[in-house]
Amino acid sequence: MRALRWHGKHDIRCDTVPDPIIEEGRDAIIKVSTCAICGSDLHLFDGFMPTMESGDIMGHEFMGEVVEVGKNNKALSTGDRVVIPFTIFCGECDQCKRGNFSVCERSNRNKEKADKVFGHATAGLFGYSHLTGGYAGGQAEYVRVPMADTTHVKIPDGLTDEQVLFLGDIFPTGWQAAVNCDIQPEDTVAIWGAGPVGQMAIRSAVLLGARQVVVIDRVPERLVMAKAGGAITINFDEESVLDRLKELTNGKGPEKCIDAVGMESHATRSFDAMYDRVKQAVMLETDRPHVLREMIYVCRPAGILSVPGVYGGLIDKIPFGASMNKGLTWKMGQTHVNRWTDDLLRRIQEGQIDPSFVITHTVSLEQGPDMYKTFRDKEDGCIKVVMKP
Repeated sequence: MRALRWHGKHDIRCDTVPDPIIEEGRDAIIKVSTCAICGSDLHLFDGFMPTMESGDIMGHEFMGEVVEVGKNNKALSTGDRVVIPFTIFCGECDQCKRGNFSVCERSNRNKEKADKVFGHATAGLFGYSHLTGGYAGGQAEYVRVPMADTTHVKIPDGLTDEQVLFLGDIFPTGWQAAVNCDIQPEDTVAIWGAGPVGQMAIRSAVLLGARQVVVIDRVPERLVMAKAGGAITINFDEESVLDRLKELTNGKGPEKCIDAVGMESHATRSFDAMYDRVKQAVMLETDRPHVLREMIYVCRPAGILSVPGVYGGLIDKIPFGASMNKGLTWKMGQTHVNRWTDDLLRRIQEGQIDPSFVITHTVSLEQGPDMYKTFRDKEDGCIKVVMKP
């Protein structure tokens, strides 16, 4: 089969590799009909995530048809159409029983390695380094899905791939980010980053009843899309984020703040952004936390900081004293995808939202390597890339 594989920093290739096979009784093999490049894939492309190995298959947003099931898999049958969440979960451990699927205690087959880095292992993830299990990803013609009897979302007839693909990651990620804010009718929700997750967070915050939603970015196409979704936009290249947020909130600051950027935040005129870039260049810091610092500073006292943006390691110069003294609550983490998918699938079916709005480019798998650079550099108006194996 054909698959996109990581061969080093900025080196993604479409290679021919062996087809996956059933390895355990709960497995399923999926023939991929549609997959996507996620913003967090760029952290691998740019070389910021450790424990990647040459030849690893990329991708964790994918869906398709079940073509083979393991002998112990009673939940799926050949011919079923499924979206696969990026978090692999057993459904049986203590965390899964609590609905905390992204920290499943059994699915990370490199648990010992992850325990040393994080203190406790997270769940296994598709196509996202050997720290999260080293599982082959979904930017391929076929994928082996372990624990597939739980790790799936069945899709009913009448919905296109484009409408439901993002149930596997960015839609529930944006939704969880908004839910974590405990949005009240009088709230202003400020969202840093108008990429795909930020776009889903905007629409989620609107659906959950925020008084106003403000998004901070600098890419014109993203800001236009954000405005179409109901957000007030701030272009941080053209105006002061601090001053504009004060104006929009009568000097009080937003009650809820969402970091939909993560480890590669950009700022053009700030000293801290230059500081982070220098430290990152000499490997004294792994992530660039400009957005976190700004959120702490502008958030209204007793507010909530929600962090769906991915961070991989060490960050520096966080004003934790300000966060503590302002009484801010932090909520963060990888997404517990299947906690939200029943509700979100219903909302799609009822026409409350059509997540396909975010797609700007649809290409073949062979075009995938070139689209990584286009997506990262935000060329050609690129916001979200979908691939058809």
